[in-house]
Amino acid sequence: MSVLVLVLAVSAACCLGFGFVLQQNAAQKAPLGDFLSFRLLLDLMKVPRWLGGIGLMVAGMVLGAIALGQGEVSLVEPLLATNLLFALALSRHQTRQPLGRQGWAGLGLLAGGVTTFIVAGEPRGGSAVSDPLRHWLIIGVMIGLALLLTTYAKRSRLSSGPVLLALAAGLLYGVQDALTRVSGQRFSAGGFAELLTGWQPYAVLALGVTGLILVQSAFETASLRMSLPALTAAQPLAGIACGVGFLGDRLRTDTSALAWEAAGLAAIVAGIVLLGLHPAMPTGATPRERVRDLQPN
Repeated sequence: MSVLVLVLAVSAACCLGFGFVLQQNAAQKAPLGDFLSFRLLLDLMKVPRWLGGIGLMVAGMVLGAIALGQGEVSLVEPLLATNLLFALALSRHQTRQPLGRQGWAGLGLLAGGVTTFIVAGEPRGGSAVSDPLRHWLIIGVMIGLALLLTTYAKRSRLSSGPVLLALAAGLLYGVQDALTRVSGQRFSAGGFAELLTGWQPYAVLALGVTGLILVQSAFETASLRMSLPALTAAQPLAGIACGVGFLGDRLRTDTSALAWEAAGLAAIVAGIVLLGLHPAMPTGATPRERVRDLQPN
C-alpha cells in the first residue's frame, strides 16, 4: 500500500469527520419545512458553522479524489470510513464524554476491520470493464436503492427517516467516488478536453449535490448518532461494489481471503455502529421537539 495514498485517505477522513459534526450542529436548528428541499442548503449557507463544516467536507472530498487517483477504490474506501473516529474525537471535545468500553471497542473493530480487509484482500488495479451495460447496471442498482430509501424516508422523516436518508446518501457518495476515479483517469489521458466531453464529471456534481441535500435533511431531523453510522457504513460498501464491479479493482478470491475480507467488512460496520451510538455523539433535538417546531406559536 502506498504511503501517499494512506496519508491522503486518512487526511480526507479527518476533514470529513470534523466537517460532518459542524454541519450537524448547524443543520439541527434548520426549519423542518426545508426537509429534502434545496431551500435547506440556502438557509444553511447563512450559518458560519455550517459553512466551516462544508469547507472541511470539500477539502476532504478533494483529498479523497487525489487518493482515488493514486489508489484503488477498494483500498481508499475503507480508509475513508475512519472519518467516524475523527467525528467522535471532535464530539468528545464538545461533550466531554469519556471514551469508555464502547468507544474503545468501536475503535478497535473499525481499525482492525480496515486493516484486516486491506491485508486479506490486497486491493490492486486491473483492467476496467468496457461493457457499458455492466456499468449502468451497478450504478442503476445503487441509485435505485437510494431512491427507494428516500421515498420511504419521506413517510417517516422523524422516526426511521434520518437513517434511511443517510443510507441513501452513502450509496450515492460511493458511486460518486467511483465516478471521481473515472473522471481522474479521463483527465490524465487527455486533459480538460477529454474530461469535459464525458458524462462522469457532471454525474459526480449531480450526485454530490443530491447527497448533500439528503445528508443535511438527515442531520436536520435527528441526532448524529442516527445518521452518521448509516452514512459511513453505506459509502465504502457501495464504493467497493463499484470498484470491483466495473473499475477493474482486484481482490484476492481464495476461500481464506474471502472469509477474512467478509470478517473485515463486518468488523468495519460493527465498529461504525458502536462509535456512532457512543454517548459523545451530539444528540440534537428530539423528534418531539422537532414536531413542536412545526406547530404555530
